[in-house]
Amino acid sequence: MNTASLAAAGRPVPLRQDAVVIGLVGLAHASSHFSHLLLPLMFPVFMKEFGLSYAELGLLMTSFFVVSGIGQATGGFLVDRMGARPVLFASLATIALACALASVATGYPMLVAVAMLAGLGNSPFHPVDFTIMNQRVSQARLGYAFSAHGLTGNLGWAAAPLFFATLTSLQGWRFAYGAAAVLYLLILLLVFLGRGHLATSVVARPAEAPRGHDLAFMKLPVVWWCFGFFLLSTMTFAMVQSFAVSLLKAMHGVSFEAATMTLTAYSLSGALGMLGGGVVAARMHSSDKVVASCMCTAAALLALCGTGWLGGLGTMVVLAATGFAIGIGGPSRDMMIKKATPKGATGRVYGMVYSGLDVGFAAAPVLFGLLMDRGLYGATFFGAALVMLLSVGAALGVGNRTRT
Repeated sequence: MNTASLAAAGRPVPLRQDAVVIGLVGLAHASSHFSHLLLPLMFPVFMKEFGLSYAELGLLMTSFFVVSGIGQATGGFLVDRMGARPVLFASLATIALACALASVATGYPMLVAVAMLAGLGNSPFHPVDFTIMNQRVSQARLGYAFSAHGLTGNLGWAAAPLFFATLTSLQGWRFAYGAAAVLYLLILLLVFLGRGHLATSVVARPAEAPRGHDLAFMKLPVVWWCFGFFLLSTMTFAMVQSFAVSLLKAMHGVSFEAATMTLTAYSLSGALGMLGGGVVAARMHSSDKVVASCMCTAAALLALCGTGWLGGLGTMVVLAATGFAIGIGGPSRDMMIKKATPKGATGRVYGMVYSGLDVGFAAAPVLFGLLMDRGLYGATFFGAALVMLLSVGAALGVGNRTRT
């Protein structure tokens, strides 16, 4: 008997049952975030190996997230119609193929192909994850499930620099990508073995439904406020993810290894914030206000980094603290989106809303890459802080319309 059946029967859902679902979904989410860094971590290597500029490197990430954004928006429909499980299997296999292709790349065109293939594999994870959690995790533990989901995503980001830096230093970057392909196949095997916990019901389209019935949710203003929030807040993180290593090296002469570890510390701090954020999300009803407060704090810390006053070590510490501030607001962000989601449209709404994340990731590397190419390193930090402040207004807009 699944979680929904137990709840309907008025019986308590065993903790172990919820934990297995949360663990499997968390593993998949970690692999999604790991894929975000398949290319950015190798930017210094690609510049040396293939003679690429920052703008060209930024275009790789734009390609990744344009494909991911389109795929995520459409993937939500697939999840609602086919179920989350088969879509998840296909996504993991596609990213494994992208890693294998990266290991034999010979130039920029092949790197673009890797970016697009990895973006396609990454695209359905959020509609898949949230559909499974909303259907298979008991309501009482849903806030904690969102916390664990965000935490594992940050752990995926944190693991990627360690994975690639270690294997690249030992055996070279091509070996590292080959090992990443094997890693994704192992994750696919684990998820397949636990497939019984990941089955979801599909949404049957009523025979009498009018034309455009499946797109009716797009007429809700709150959906677009959610989209705007993800677009803006993600642009800031995309800047950190793509250029933090280069910024620390350019502004303060920080070594590649230390700068890479700072990116890991940022992600680990975000994961720690997610732990506390799960408690906050379970107890605070004003999710939008929690999110807005966390985003304001993060914007202030990024602006402080942009002044250059802190020196190398101080900037690394404050940048890591920015991850903690954002992490605290992560579970409340997911609760905020849940409140804005019409019943029976989970996959479609999460697919559309989280495609804003991909649009932000696509736009930011090119825009901030132009500032980097001109040596405007402090302005890069300030620009990221300004965009983060704009996301505060979007979060409050979601809250106002949800309460209404």
